[in-house]
Amino acid sequence: MQIIPVIDLLDGVVVHAKGGERQHYQPIQSFLTSSSKPLDIVAALLDYFPFQQLYIADLNAIQKLKNTHETNYSVVESITRYFPNLKLWVDAGISNQTELNIWNNLHSNLIFASENFSEIGNFLALKIRQDTHFILSLDFMPTGYRGPAELLRDSAYWPNDVIVMSLPNVGTNQGVNIKLLNEIMPRVTGLNIYAAGGIRSLDDLTLLKKMGVHGALISTAFHQKQISAQQLESLAQSEC
Repeated sequence: MQIIPVIDLLDGVVVHAKGGERQHYQPIQSFLTSSSKPLDIVAALLDYFPFQQLYIADLNAIQKLKNTHETNYSVVESITRYFPNLKLWVDAGISNQTELNIWNNLHSNLIFASENFSEIGNFLALKIRQDTHFILSLDFMPTGYRGPAELLRDSAYWPNDVIVMSLPNVGTNQGVNIKLLNEIMPRVTGLNIYAAGGIRSLDDLTLLKKMGVHGALISTAFHQKQISAQQLESLAQSEC
């Protein structure tokens, strides 16, 4: 099972994503480090466990905030320089070809998030033009699924790697949205499904593994040290 730590960037710092209420996100408070600076957070995560991948959400780019023209591109670029062996998954709110061209320069695995597409045609236009690997995020907000209905309904549109992102569960320490995963898992064959939101413990990871989930995206449980490095190592060894 692939375990991928997550950092959420807002105005150049790492914030604590909680419940999908982005307007209330505050700088992260972590047991791994006293800092909320991105490079410090990434270094602390890698000191905790030798992760090979990192998921980054650029909340400025995703929200297309009106009070700033800046994204966190330079921050993400600095992470690629300081940690060249770390494979990045980047959600930068990509919704058009111009944005895709900009973020493709980082040579990262880019996320196409359903919340950024009002129609299936917009998604397909980028999917056709993207000649490198991308990851689909099916986004579920507190109000429900956000994105083209066809994209959720028909897995023929999906790439090999698909994130089931349950934002109401993110950062709440209330567990995984098992009901949602049970609705999606029977519909996929040969695809890698990643669970995001609410993972608290090794027990949660064990349950996801039994369900056939390929990987998990985790933030809060690491910063609160609810999942230890030893548990991650035992999970990795159990797959050998």
